[in-house]
Amino acid sequence: MHQAAVELGVDRKRIAVMGESAGAGLAAAVSLRARDRGEWPIRFQLLRYPMLDDRTVLRLPPAHVGTFIWNAQSNAFGWTSLLGRKPLMAEPPAEAVPARAVDLAGLPSTWIGVGTLDLFAQESIHFASRLVVAGVPVEMSVVPGAYHGFDTMVPQARISADFIAGWKSALSRSLEVD
Repeated sequence: MHQAAVELGVDRKRIAVMGESAGAGLAAAVSLRARDRGEWPIRFQLLRYPMLDDRTVLRLPPAHVGTFIWNAQSNAFGWTSLLGRKPLMAEPPAEAVPARAVDLAGLPSTWIGVGTLDLFAQESIHFASRLVVAGVPVEMSVVPGAYHGFDTMVPQARISADFIAGWKSALSRSLEVD
């Protein structure tokens, strides 16, 4: 997109990445790679219930978390598929696991949203906290009683509508002209 910006009618200074679940983890990985290579700037990253940390597979979640939609078995399959092997605590995979990045400074402004019943709640909150410590502007939405993918499954529910409006507003604000 950055290279074809003129043909696409895109402002190179206003490119954002976004995704949900594993796609949000990939969006975060793209932001890290873009920062590290310095080839193309990303202005904003929007991460909806992001899959950020393979070590979640190695820990038991609280009993009330991750029991609906995306569970521990789904997560183990997802990370094993992405990494090509089972996750291991001592072997951080290069560039594949955003939560394992040592330095988060210089990443784009970020919006993260997750539900409290989502298996990814703790890792999302931890990642947001690390971004804040690194000086990255972060907006976070933690939705009480929401499970993984709630907003796509029941978009008409009030909590879903509010969540969707929140991330759309954050994206819109991030792309406003300076």
